[in-house]
Amino acid sequence: MKQQDLDQETRTELEAAAFRRLLQHFDSRKDVQNIDLMNMAGFCRNCLAKWYSAAAKDKGLDVGYEDAREIVYGMPYAEWKEKFQNEASAEQKATFDAGSAKRASH
Repeated sequence: MKQQDLDQETRTELEAAAFRRLLQHFDSRKDVQNIDLMNMAGFCRNCLAKWYSAAAKDKGLDVGYEDAREIVYGMPYAEWKEKFQNEASAEQKATFDAGSAKRASH
């Protein structure tokens, strides 16, 4: 079945289910740091929270960035950061900086 064969409600339900599964996957992989995600995929948990908040705003809803981060992280960001975030290595930071320069040039 192709995307154009789906009605909008079914498509939205499938997209929502995929998003929930992505959040579950991130929750099960707390060992994967945001900088690793940014370096490899160009987005991280914080990006998802920003996109979530922006989508809410587009619908006229007030879901602030911190509220969206709590949805994405499954807990307040400060708590997640304290429990699971590690200091980025010099190599991770250099890779991130190189990627930032590359992204800025596009």
